[in-house]
Amino acid sequence: MADFYHSVRLDTEKCQGCTNCIKRCPTGAIRVREGKAIIIKERCIDCGECINVCPHHAKYAEHDSLEKIFEFKYKVAVPAPALYGQFNNLDDVDYVLTALKKLGFDDVVEVAKGAELVSDATRKLFEKGELKKPVISSACPAVVRLIRVNFPNLTEHVIPLNSPMEVAAGLARKKAREETGLKDEDIGVFFITPCPAKLTAIKSPVCLDKSDINGAIAIKDIYPALLHEMNRLQETESIRSCGLIGVGWASSGGEANSLLKDACLNADGIENVIRILNEVEDEKLENIEFIELNACTGGCVGGSLTYENPYVAKARIKRLRKYLPVSCNHIEAEQVPSNMFWHKSLIATDVMKLADNVAEAMEKMAQKNEILSNLPGLDCGTCGAPSCAALADDIVRGFASPTDCIFNLRSELSGPMLQQLIPAPYRTKKDNSEKRIEDKS
Repeated sequence: MADFYHSVRLDTEKCQGCTNCIKRCPTGAIRVREGKAIIIKERCIDCGECINVCPHHAKYAEHDSLEKIFEFKYKVAVPAPALYGQFNNLDDVDYVLTALKKLGFDDVVEVAKGAELVSDATRKLFEKGELKKPVISSACPAVVRLIRVNFPNLTEHVIPLNSPMEVAAGLARKKAREETGLKDEDIGVFFITPCPAKLTAIKSPVCLDKSDINGAIAIKDIYPALLHEMNRLQETESIRSCGLIGVGWASSGGEANSLLKDACLNADGIENVIRILNEVEDEKLENIEFIELNACTGGCVGGSLTYENPYVAKARIKRLRKYLPVSCNHIEAEQVPSNMFWHKSLIATDVMKLADNVAEAMEKMAQKNEILSNLPGLDCGTCGAPSCAALADDIVRGFASPTDCIFNLRSELSGPMLQQLIPAPYRTKKDNSEKRIEDKS
């Protein structure tokens, strides 16, 4: 776990310790200590939710600049289909793909092409009847990481297929080798990413030995230059190699719809994803065959590294699809090619356990429950933890003190001034009357 890469970073100079992020983090990976947020890397899933809610822009995603592509002799862009939703009145994706080549890329291979191949592979695996149902999509790396951290019992439900991003990158690298004769180290494959979780999946692949992608460029960073080139285009190259199924993966429901099954479910937004996973864990979704989950609201179009409002982008994707054929990519043989499968199994992480020894873990759990019973249960966040349960966990682990809870601290102190340590929303009438008396004096 120590070498796991994280693309979501914290700028401590900008952080004001406001606690907005700790309340929104889905895995409880953030604390505020000494007036600054800290990210517990073992629990972080790089979903980017903290980036979206931070009013001070103290959270950011580390990613590559466009200039990095020129470190390679041959450069290939692998754009996410969410990129198409950033442009108004787009009726031909070749405008976007041709403009990418104008920016310096030698070739473009669409992630939507990989999406159509993954859709076909999923259909074939369902026909064989060997998948554990309900099957959970492996396309969103933030969701896969969430399952590893918070839902370890569900790892066997995740379909063992590479994401469309990796499938497209593998095709791009193979094509570049065959057409140029260059070695892999001279070929740069760059993903145009809508979210930080994708960059994390590239740097620290969970079920792959190594990613075929050399870097990731944020959609919001490349958008201005790309739009400039699109406005200057006199004619376009015929590059598009996907249909509406592939492009549809950009927004929530696109993957599930591509399977042509009735018993499919899709959910987007990290809080809704967690609700669904809880129901799967409680065996409440026995009649569902496939579940598509996207950590970002609206799907990939809602990623924190996109430019356009996700609802606007989703509407644009829907409009664009009517100009496309159904699908342009299929697996020719009956068997799914081996290079589409994971290299290794999805393994749960043990970041939540209190100790390696069972007896010691049970003892600490009892301590945690005792501490929790003495906390107010308000989950107000003034202690710097997202909930009273999280504070109790931190205390048992030695990362916090019972007096970090301002209510516990007040009970140990005396004097009317010290009583005012309680934040205004939680003060009693007595507290407020004492404050008025002090003001008059």
